[in-house]
Formats: sequence, C-alpha cells, structure tokens
Amino acid sequence: MDDDFGEDCEDEFMIEGKVFLITGGTGSFGKTMTRHLLSNGAKQVSIFSRDEKKQEDMRIDFNDSRLKLHIGDVRDYAAINDALIGVDNVFHAAALKQVPSCEFFPMEAVKTNVLGTENVINGCIKNKVSRIVVLSTDKAVYPINAMGISKAMGEKVAVAMSRGASASGLIVCCTRYGNVMASRGSVIPLFVDQIRSGKDITITDPEMTRFLMSLDQSVDLVLHAFDHGKTGDIFVQKAPASTVRDLAQALLSLFSATNTIRTIGTRHGEKLYETLISREEMAKASDMGLFYRIPADNRDLNYGQFTNEGEEKVSTADDYTSHNTEQLDINGIKSALLKLSFIKDSLDD
Repeated sequence: MDDDFGEDCEDEFMIEGKVFLITGGTGSFGKTMTRHLLSNGAKQVSIFSRDEKKQEDMRIDFNDSRLKLHIGDVRDYAAINDALIGVDNVFHAAALKQVPSCEFFPMEAVKTNVLGTENVINGCIKNKVSRIVVLSTDKAVYPINAMGISKAMGEKVAVAMSRGASASGLIVCCTRYGNVMASRGSVIPLFVDQIRSGKDITITDPEMTRFLMSLDQSVDLVLHAFDHGKTGDIFVQKAPASTVRDLAQALLSLFSATNTIRTIGTRHGEKLYETLISREEMAKASDMGLFYRIPADNRDLNYGQFTNEGEEKVSTADDYTSHNTEQLDINGIKSALLKLSFIKDSLDD
C-alpha cells in the first residue's frame, strides 16, 4: 500500500477472523484486495465471478485454503445469495466497464451495474452481512455514456437501499475513483505496446485529462471506506491528473523511444475531462485529508424541502475534476509511472 495511507486508515481487527466476499474478484483490484485480506488474518476470502479460467489461475497463484471460489453472475440473485451465506463483509467490484461495449449493449450494462448491485445488496441484507463497499467510477458523475449512466444508477440504488438496509445492521457505502493506471484495457498498456511495436502512439485528444491513480491507491480508498464509512456515504480519494499528450510523452521518454504521436479524435462516449465530485456534492462533502466523504442525501419525500429550501454553498462550490486537480508535468508523470510494477517489468524486458 502507499506510504501516505498510514495506520489511521487500517483497523486490522476488522479484517482478522472475518469472512469476506469480493464480486468480480478475479480482476486487478480483486487480486490485490485478496492478498491484503489474507495477509492480515482474514478467516476466508470468497471470490464470486463468471470466469472459471481466471478463478483457476487465481487458485494456483494464491495456493491458500482460505480462498474460496464461486462461479456465478451478480445478475442471478439465487447465485449471489448462496455465495453470501456466512459472509461478514463484501466488496462489490463486479461491473461492465468498457465504454464502447456498454454503448452498443446498454441493457447489458443495466443488468450488471444496476440490477446486479441491487441483487448483491439484497443478498447482504438477507444474510446479515455487516458491511458492503460498492465500487464506482468518475464516469458516474455527469454521465454521457451508457457505462457511466449505469454506474450512476448503481450508486443511486446503493444509497437508496442504504436507508432501509441499516435496520438489518448492514452498512452500505460507495467509493468512486478514476482510471487505475496500467489496469487491464487502459491506455498505458496500449501505449507501451505501440511503443514496443514501433507504431504510432494514437491519442484521442491531446488536451484530454484523466486522473492518475495506482492500483494500491484504489485499494487504500476502498479500505478507508470499509473502516470509516457510515451508511450511504460515498468516498473519493484526491488524485493528480495529466493530459493524454503528456502521458504519451512521458512514456516515450521512459522507453527512450521516438514513435510519432498521432491524434485520431475522440472516441464514442468519451469526455474531455472526468469529474469525481459534482459541485452539488462538493457543497456538502467533508475534506478528510487524502479523501473526501460525501454523505447521503437523507431528505424524505416532502417535496417542499426540494423546492423551497436551497443550498447557498452550491452556488459557490466547484466540481472536482481532472482539469482542476493537481496537474502533473512530464517528470511528475514519469515518477508516478515508475512506481507501477507493469512499467518496471516492461522496462526490464
């Protein structure tokens, strides 16, 4: 984990002797979280996902009897309900995340990202789970594509269900973060492959900005929410950003390469910049140092509270975006990249 995380955010007594379930747990996040939980005394870590090959790879890689593997889909309530028997805490990471795929098959995104979230939370309520952290994305704020819209609805479902779930003792909270550097399907592995192949580096818009967050930082954020979240909370970790052009130039410098950078135009469903917190949320967010906490809107259906009472802070607040956060220069980007095992391994090859 990042050195900045500190002991303040880790209450190991909440992990030791507990049973955890991670939906979509065969991905980069799931593997990293599983390793952390097992190394800190978890009684059992269950992985719930659809891909039997990835589960088998994970079983071989970990070789730990405390790791349990469940084949299933969050769209199937019966399957997730069975997997949740005896579970203390849940990290809900299962999602359809590829923007182009969700654009062409939006109902598939709804089934997994919205209805799947409802299924998991209902299963947690029925099985007396203590805590669930729902993982979301910056694309859920002011969404313009099907993936972002479905994740935004997933957040709304989680926050709405948190109001009733507390009666069963379940704490429901969410995390929201930007692109994880070098994760599967992200732009950094693509750029590295293009550099190594001697191809042009294809960028969509040179001025497009994205948050830069490492996998360890994403896990730190989820652990912070797990340890400190009150029901209905959404947590965001502060993160720097860069332009796509500077990211490409930083990689060229690291690999001592001279590939041409070619602009191909914005892809279907892409934003110029990403927003982690809307200005309406910033008006009520708490600054927790490395993190922001956004409490749930717990107004009831008394519509007078929506039409007669406003929020003066909203008028002065600003969104928290990849355009107005700390901007890394090329040297700063290189420093961040060199902390990634993917980049270290690629430079050693």
